[in-house]
Amino acid sequence: MANVLLVEDDATIRTALMRGLRERGHAVSSAPTALDGLRQAVSERPDLVVLDLGLPDLDGTEMLRMLRAVSRVPVIVATARDGDAEMVRLLDAGADDYVVKPFSAAQLDARVRAVLRRTADGRTDASVTVGGLRLDPRSREAVLDGAPLDLTPREFDLLHFLAARSGEVVTKRELLTEVWQVPYGGADKTVDVHLSWLRRKLGETAQEPRYLQTVRGVGVKLVDPT
Repeated sequence: MANVLLVEDDATIRTALMRGLRERGHAVSSAPTALDGLRQAVSERPDLVVLDLGLPDLDGTEMLRMLRAVSRVPVIVATARDGDAEMVRLLDAGADDYVVKPFSAAQLDARVRAVLRRTADGRTDASVTVGGLRLDPRSREAVLDGAPLDLTPREFDLLHFLAARSGEVVTKRELLTEVWQVPYGGADKTVDVHLSWLRRKLGETAQEPRYLQTVRGVGVKLVDPT
């Protein structure tokens, strides 16, 4: 059983999904607006959030970005838009999965269980140190040579994933699958952009790397520069 927060403004849809999820053993609370959803997500700390994009006060994508600034709670986005570009945009913004409307409570339940299994399998509380870089997933703090790094949630997840596999070459497809949770592969450019942002914050470039080294035609690895 999971504690699920459903953020949906349509009362009919909200009632039907709440009933369906409860029948499948989940504890479900709900919010009709983005701001109510944010407050409940922070105060109640649900196991997972189901987020509709068409909310009356804020666009669901904006709520997702705000939520990601303060929480790592898994989020399944409900959307009527099913194009690849839209899906990549949502996953880049911090979604863990998505369902395309219309969908049934049974389909949503399957997605909830799959996301919770995936996030539980990938969860680790161990801090990682590589050279002068230290990352603590419990506090979500990253420090480089004694100075804190200002990382977005996705940047932290990407850097921690690479640091935990220090010295190993990781392919972009593996990063998309494990960090972005994109099961069908997705766009390599997404990884390239985030790696570029990380290099800038680490004080290096692709031409003069220290921690992040590209292995041409294979992927990237994080190494101890000393």
